[in-house]
Amino acid sequence: MTSPAAPDNATDQPTGFVKALTLTDATMLVAGSMIGSGIFIVSADIARTSGGSGWLILAWVVTGIMTLLGALAYGELAAMFPKAGGQYVFLREAMGPLMGFLYGWTLFLIIQTGTIAAVGVAFGRFLGVLVPAFTPDLFSWFPHAVVQTPGGAAEFGLSAQRAAALFCIWSITLVNLRGVREGKWIQTTLTAIKLVSIAALIVLGLTVGRNSGALAANFTGTGVWGIGALGPAFVITFGTVLVGSLFSSDAWNNVTFAAAEVQNPAKNLPRALLLGTGIVTVLYCLVNVAYLQALPLVGDAAGTTAFARGIQHATQDRVATAVVEQMFGGAAPTIMAIAIIVSAFGCSNGMILSGARVYWAMARDGLFFRTAGTLSARGVPSGALLAQAVWCSVLCLTGTYGQLLDYVIFAALVFYALTTIGLFVLRAKRPDADRPYRAVGYPVLPALYIVLATTVAAILLIADKTRAQALSGLGIVLLGLPVYALWRNAASRAPALAAATD
Repeated sequence: MTSPAAPDNATDQPTGFVKALTLTDATMLVAGSMIGSGIFIVSADIARTSGGSGWLILAWVVTGIMTLLGALAYGELAAMFPKAGGQYVFLREAMGPLMGFLYGWTLFLIIQTGTIAAVGVAFGRFLGVLVPAFTPDLFSWFPHAVVQTPGGAAEFGLSAQRAAALFCIWSITLVNLRGVREGKWIQTTLTAIKLVSIAALIVLGLTVGRNSGALAANFTGTGVWGIGALGPAFVITFGTVLVGSLFSSDAWNNVTFAAAEVQNPAKNLPRALLLGTGIVTVLYCLVNVAYLQALPLVGDAAGTTAFARGIQHATQDRVATAVVEQMFGGAAPTIMAIAIIVSAFGCSNGMILSGARVYWAMARDGLFFRTAGTLSARGVPSGALLAQAVWCSVLCLTGTYGQLLDYVIFAALVFYALTTIGLFVLRAKRPDADRPYRAVGYPVLPALYIVLATTVAAILLIADKTRAQALSGLGIVLLGLPVYALWRNAASRAPALAAATD
């Protein structure tokens, strides 16, 4: 193991990053990182838990509002600190190096890498639709075991689907090692394809897929809000429902990680955050309206057709596939599998590209492995990219999609709230600092975001369904405290890195 770098807030120094990301590229990085496989799947679980079409739509609306509020607040911070590392830098500047490290530590252990692994697992799952040989069954010749975790039983081992996930992660990592231009080309191209595909699904669902039976079932009587009574218990239930939609909308902040590579960042970063989150929010809400116009929310698990099964019992939760099946019959699984594979691949690319920049920034501050704080001749943090790929691979072998999702969201919400609090701290500490963009609606809208994010995080700690995973996520954050002390102690004895890499 190599020694860490010396702490010197070296992310403030000039670097060899290539400013290759235009406003369009940055917007596509926001949107493409958000859109993975979740939008095509998680509405089934939301429907089962909430029991009413109104709650399904409300979950996506609330998620969209939260995402947009967060983006508005982060725009000011991104314009103030257009440096590699993004949110890590925001927390470091507002609350000190310890808070920055705890975020970067948690990002590496579970938030970023866990999401990449989860999307990779989804990539393998839908590849199995096209090629039946890609099954979830573990290979007997590879070391494997079943281990009980706070999130339930986890199967450790390798399967054909997990091998596909590893291929997704490593192939994208290799492309990004070639340079940011190669990574952005994949990101912008695949995101454009994803946006067109979702728009087509919306149009078809609202026209060809429109079904009078589904409309009657979903938009009249108890079909709208179900029969559950409002009260504290339902508020907690609704909070847990948001896990799926929040996960599907997460990673909108990733463009801030790659801020050093964005052209005219003071203007383009706030614009990209608002445009990217706005586009995805509108599409997500509309696609769920399309689902509800094509299929009944409540169905029969034993149903023999997509319509009979409804949204709640869509085969393997593939709601989008069920809608296309209702419209076009047997070709639906193939059509949607291709769309989701493209979507997952693009999402992974955006997160792999951006996440490594945070570990680079940490290494430059003496809080990560020294090799992660250097750039290759192509201007990319090659050591950080490789470290990220290795840990993502471990997670692919040790976690399921649902377990990874629950760990990720709690930790992400905690740091989203803390970072937005940092906006208030910086307004007080540095009132005269240059702010090319000021958060719209300050202080009301940022405060509202803090309240919403904190409330959902608290619900995840209270609810029986998510408590174990949330506590585990909190434990991962707190475990960073002694690790931080070790890094700082080692860094104090290491030579400075900045002079060697600038």
